[in-house]
Amino acid sequence: MNNSQELSVVTGAFGYSGKYITQRLIERGAAVRTLTGHPANPNPFGDAVEVAPFNFTHPDALTESLRGVGTVFNTYWIRFARGELTFERAVNNLKSLIEAAQRAGVRRFVHVSITGASAESPLPYFRGKGIIENFLRASGLSYAILRPAVIFGPEDILLNNIAWNLRKFPLFTVPGNGEYRLQPVFAGDLADLALGAAERSDNLEIDAVGPETYTFNELIRLLGRTIGRPVRLLHVSPGIALFFASIIGRLMGDVTLTRDEVIGLSDDLLVSHSAPTAPARLSEWLARNALTLGVHYASELARRA
Repeated sequence: MNNSQELSVVTGAFGYSGKYITQRLIERGAAVRTLTGHPANPNPFGDAVEVAPFNFTHPDALTESLRGVGTVFNTYWIRFARGELTFERAVNNLKSLIEAAQRAGVRRFVHVSITGASAESPLPYFRGKGIIENFLRASGLSYAILRPAVIFGPEDILLNNIAWNLRKFPLFTVPGNGEYRLQPVFAGDLADLALGAAERSDNLEIDAVGPETYTFNELIRLLGRTIGRPVRLLHVSPGIALFFASIIGRLMGDVTLTRDEVIGLSDDLLVSHSAPTAPARLSEWLARNALTLGVHYASELARRA
């Protein structure tokens, strides 16, 4: 099925993974509209992308913004609760989006979730993702669920800021024993998987993961070798690791690490039990980007502004 001419909506086209999906759609000649929480922000795609607000609290307006849309690519989520934007509110926002897609007659809904998502999880981040997966399954929409573990690319925050810490400090604190695993996927590969999933009609659920799996200890040492910095790991309790991260966060005016991230890592939630679905190797990408990785701190809160 060739759907390159249909109107596609990308939630958060100016964000991390959303930007890659949007670029792929434009390259294919698709008409693209983004729903965003910051419609007044500069549009990096110019006239190629129409901009509309989320309108989560205005169901009729939200439905109209999806009228005539073939595929919705959803990348909307929050990394942590802040102010009035809680995980509960984020879940309700996405339920509103899915219901609006139903009313508007959207052909396909492609949802970016995460490995380890479960509605029974004690961790709000992973629980919210699991609740939305269940809601989408029951919606009656034709859907695809993609579950990346850790996404890497030039705009990455996690790996960049680990490298920044390695450049700045003689010790790197690791929560627990560091033997829990991560399976990174390149942002461009995730976008390719999303577009491929949009062209199908069957309900689809896949882990979006690359071919390399690392323990956290291995990943830190790889980053150190990549940027030419000796690595000294200090294994501490999760609570102490969060305390040190909060100090750096206060200095940088940012949130550097969350409880859900630490426990999710420690519980091996950021790895797949399925075969790799994406080709790009993190080790090769790091080698190509060694000179710029971690040179500057990347702020999560600045990205949200």
